[in-house]
Amino acid sequence: MIKKAVIPAAGYGTRFLPITKALPKELLPIIDRPTIEYIVDEAIKSGITDILLIVSSNKNAIIDYFDYNIELETILLSKNKQEEYHLVRDIARGANLHFIRQKEQLGLGHAVLQAEAFIGDDPFAVLLGDDMYVTDKEPAIKQMMNAFETTNASILGTMEVAYEDTYKYGICTPKTEKKGRLVELVDVVEKPDVEVAPSRSAIGGRYILTPTIFKYLKNQQRGKGNEIQLTDAILRLMREEKVYSYDIDAKRYDVGNKLDYIEAIIDFGLEKDDLKEGLKEILKRKVK
Repeated sequence: MIKKAVIPAAGYGTRFLPITKALPKELLPIIDRPTIEYIVDEAIKSGITDILLIVSSNKNAIIDYFDYNIELETILLSKNKQEEYHLVRDIARGANLHFIRQKEQLGLGHAVLQAEAFIGDDPFAVLLGDDMYVTDKEPAIKQMMNAFETTNASILGTMEVAYEDTYKYGICTPKTEKKGRLVELVDVVEKPDVEVAPSRSAIGGRYILTPTIFKYLKNQQRGKGNEIQLTDAILRLMREEKVYSYDIDAKRYDVGNKLDYIEAIIDFGLEKDDLKEGLKEILKRKVK
C-alpha cells in the first residue's frame, strides 16, 4: 500500500513573472487557498500519510504556510473567531509534512531524486503542483493507487491532448491497443516535436513509481532543456520493469497556464455559496 508522496515545488514559475519573483507559484490562490494546498489535500484524501515537499531556498513561504502561526491563532481565539481559527489550524491535517531543499533546479528528475532517503524501498506517488484535478469520484492519485494494486508497477497518470499540444508533455506509446484506462507502455518521449509524437497520450502531472527509479535517476544524463528529465529515467526503467499509463477520470487544470488558472478560479467561485450568484452576474455583464 502506498503511503508516501513527493510534491516537487522548487521551480522558478517563469510563466507567472513578475509576481513569482516574490511569491512562489504554488501559493498563487484559487479564491482563498493556494494551489499547493489542493494538491496536498488530494494526497491526504487518497490515504497518503507522509508527504515530502521539495522546495528551493527562496520558497520558505511554502513552509510557513503549512506551519502553525501561534500568534495569529491566539488572536483569533481571543476574538472568538472559531471558524477562522480552524481554517488556519487544520491546514493539511491528517498527514505528516516534510520539507527538503533542492539546491539546484536541474529538472523534475533531479527534484524527485532528492526524495530517495525519504522514500527508501517503498513505492510512492508524485504529484506536480502545476496540475490540479477535480472530481466527485475518487481523487486522481487514488485512482492510480488502486491500479497499482493490480500492476505492482510504475504508472503514469495520463490524459489525451491535441496533437498540436504534444510538444508540451511527455508522450506515451502503448504496447497494445487501449481497451480501458490502464495500459502497458513500450515507450515515452519527453516533449516530442509534433511531427513525431507517437500518440496523444500525455503525462498529466501524476505518477506512481517504484523505488527502482532512483537507480536510473542517479546517473541520468541531462536531456531536453539541459535538465535531468524524469521521463528519460522512466524510459530506462522500462527495460527492467513494466510501466503503465492510466487515464485519470477527473477535470484537470494546468494552473501554471494563465487561462487554466483563471478558469479554475471561476469554477471554484461558482461552487461557493457566498460567491456564485455575484460571480454569475459579473460574468453576464462581461460577456455582453
